[in-house]
Amino acid sequence: MNKIAEFFKFEQENTNWRIEVTGGATTFMTMAYIVVVNPAILSDALGKEMFGELLFATCAAAALATLLMGLLANYPFALAPGMGLNAFFAYTIVLGMGVDWKLALGVVLASGLLFLLLTVLRVREAIINAVPDPLKRAVAAGIGLFIAFIGLKNAGLIVDNPATLVSLGEVRSWSVALALLGLLAIGVMMARGIRGAILLGMMGVTLLAMIFGATPWPTGLVSMPVWPVNLFGEAVRHLPQTLNMAFIELILALLFVDLFDTMGTLLGLSERSGFLDKRGRLPRANRALLSDSVGTVCGSVIGTSTVTTYIESAAGISSGARTGFSSVVVSGLFATALFLTPLVQSVPTFAAAPALVVTGVLMMGAAARIRWNDLSEAVPAFLTLIAIPLTFSIADGLALGFISYPIVKRLSGRGDEVHWLVDVLAVVFIAKYVFIG
Repeated sequence: MNKIAEFFKFEQENTNWRIEVTGGATTFMTMAYIVVVNPAILSDALGKEMFGELLFATCAAAALATLLMGLLANYPFALAPGMGLNAFFAYTIVLGMGVDWKLALGVVLASGLLFLLLTVLRVREAIINAVPDPLKRAVAAGIGLFIAFIGLKNAGLIVDNPATLVSLGEVRSWSVALALLGLLAIGVMMARGIRGAILLGMMGVTLLAMIFGATPWPTGLVSMPVWPVNLFGEAVRHLPQTLNMAFIELILALLFVDLFDTMGTLLGLSERSGFLDKRGRLPRANRALLSDSVGTVCGSVIGTSTVTTYIESAAGISSGARTGFSSVVVSGLFATALFLTPLVQSVPTFAAAPALVVTGVLMMGAAARIRWNDLSEAVPAFLTLIAIPLTFSIADGLALGFISYPIVKRLSGRGDEVHWLVDVLAVVFIAKYVFIG
């Protein structure tokens, strides 16, 4: 046990077994929905009879990529097939464009291999290191607003409105009442310094929801996983067919979204947890980036869409997780979920809502370190911060920051503060919106 603690640098990070296990369990609880949601989305395109195989692929890809993050990079970040990217795969590529799902998995593999190449060549690390400090802080705060917004939406406190975009939901519903109760309970426990407050809050909300009939009790505890016999290896078999101009745009679209979505998530989580060094760089960044690129490659081979780093990792970090052992715990729980699907399915989405809102509160602290009295930094930072929740996209929020930062800096006579790579990325983002959308 001492060897494991030494490997993950428990003493240096001022953590222990209980903190890391609690942090890992908290992260898993907040993102456990992906075990059911990802197969549900993908089975719309592949066929409902494929749900079991897709569930296996989802858990296996998440477990493998998160394990790599823990062992290679020693960071408490969890990975799984990305929301949004799975919808793009199912509804745009397969159902919308009529691409055979086997060929679509080949497209995901091709983008993953290109992703891996950029990682090995350290292109992704160079981009991350070039991000200006105000944008890093804005991304962290923007992600805080984003996940808090997701939490309030999952609780039913915020609903869509055709006239005003969003409005207050039905406050008399069980989901809203229990989510607000959980939020208050977590806030009080954290204020009193109780460890594991977020996890305790989620478990309490789930139990109360079952007692009051707001969510059904588990139909069982154990179920046998379904081996992906129809999915496994199809991406490899169809990879050669994707290497033509007809699929280049799809490959680049997946690459582009994953590249900047993951970058924004890593920067936001690292800024929140204090992992960035004095120069604002993420140590072992390339190892962290290898985890998601290898995860995407392996995930496509198993039979699922693009794998990415999850912002829900912030919940575990807020619970105290500091090392990759937390990721190992998440990985183990994803593997266990293969056999405990009925139990995982019984956790309602509104039970995780309080955790996301509280984590959003904690991440907003990064906004205090933005120099708001310097408008050449405040304007790009604010655009980044506000665009992330309002566009429902970390990548789009980061794009607005990258475009506005060099323009404002250079036109205000402070172009010497702009890294040349930021200029290049600004041009790339502008071209993307003009020619692709």
